Amino acid sequence: MRQHYNFIVLGGGSAGYAAARTAREHAARVAVVDGAPELGGLCILRGCMPSKTLLYSAEVLHLAQHGARFGLDIPSACASLPALHARKRRLTAEFADYRASQLESGQFDLFRHHARFTGPREITLADGTILTADHFLIATGSVIQRPPLPGLDRTPALTSDDILDLNHLPPSIIVLGGGVVACELAQFLCRIGSKVILIQRGPRLLKDSSPEASHVLKETFQAEGMEIFTGTQIEQISQEPDGGVRVAFTRDGQPLVREAAVLFNALGRAPNTAVLGLDAAQVALTANGHVKTDPFQRTSNPAIYAAGDCTGPHEIVHVAILQGEIAARHALGRPATPVNEDHLVKIVFTDPQVATAGVSEKQLQARGVPFLSATYPFADHGKSILMEAKRGYVKIFARKPDGLLLGAECVGRDASELIHAMAVALPLHATVHDLLKTHWYHPTLSEIWTYPLEECAVALA
Repeated sequence: MRQHYNFIVLGGGSAGYAAARTAREHAARVAVVDGAPELGGLCILRGCMPSKTLLYSAEVLHLAQHGARFGLDIPSACASLPALHARKRRLTAEFADYRASQLESGQFDLFRHHARFTGPREITLADGTILTADHFLIATGSVIQRPPLPGLDRTPALTSDDILDLNHLPPSIIVLGGGVVACELAQFLCRIGSKVILIQRGPRLLKDSSPEASHVLKETFQAEGMEIFTGTQIEQISQEPDGGVRVAFTRDGQPLVREAAVLFNALGRAPNTAVLGLDAAQVALTANGHVKTDPFQRTSNPAIYAAGDCTGPHEIVHVAILQGEIAARHALGRPATPVNEDHLVKIVFTDPQVATAGVSEKQLQARGVPFLSATYPFADHGKSILMEAKRGYVKIFARKPDGLLLGAECVGRDASELIHAMAVALPLHATVHDLLKTHWYHPTLSEIWTYPLEECAVALA
């Protein structure tokens, strides 16, 4: 059986659904192909929603356990893993059911099969059905990465999927990795009661964040009882006779060994492109397996587009949605504007949170852009002091000589919310002078932005 469509999407996650919905506004025949056991995509099922549900519960627990700081007498507080798991499953199911109802609404055809390209404009489903289209979008997401570390392939290891489904508390756990997923879930495990040992190959946590942000996070983790090793070289990973795990590694030339009940492989994810038959589709990949695209998300085959984690370079849900919408519009001859990477927002949901908007200091230096920077600590800010949230800072970057806001960084309590004041200012081309016209209410966390804004304004006067 053969069927032809105007637009076919491979993958029903955030990027794929956004593209299909957008395409349906401009095309008569749209199909979504998704062979996953459950509809919803990574964000809903095994990413943003379940992880942030658990992280928020752990934050509430942490505050309760430190109630004395706030003048509160809370005799005891501990985590119930079955209850945490049940709450997470209930909330996640609500999001997943809504996404499934959208995909099954009849506005486009839904094929619940895996597929592979068998030609430049043709895919074959697992049941033998052949679908052709004027344009395709690849939005197949990513999969857990298992790097070739000595012994890792022979040692049982949990993945982020497993951590999100835990219904018991590991007494101790070794976390391999220092990226976003590693840091967020390591802190979660620590706060619910596990002894956590984090081993990172690179010289610092969150290699894509600023050194200052990484330093604040490492200090916080250590203060909460985590053992942190950065700048390491893994020598051997093995399973102990009692079922536990052992990791031998070096740091600064010194041999070290750590043992724990459980190993957590948090070494990142890889694009899910290996079984798509992209050679038959004449679609080129980057060296790390991502689908190579132009600013409109078009691949080396002009009939095929890609969006989301399978193409990168920013594995962020709102970016994936934008990419999907851009691809659909461009494919169907509608006006489309590429993602402006100079206005990106990035957030890490640790505590303190790490959030950035716009261009980083490192990028500005590399571009040779003349700019001013100013920073202010949470430890000297009224609202954060009364909240016992004194770790972190805000920092802004403003262009010389006009004070145009170029970027901002926030490390601290509720940074994920605070950063949006600066994120809104960027596409509006606001200057520090413009932002100082705002009524920054006192006492709020948000008013902390006024201090670096004023410093830059004075320097530019």
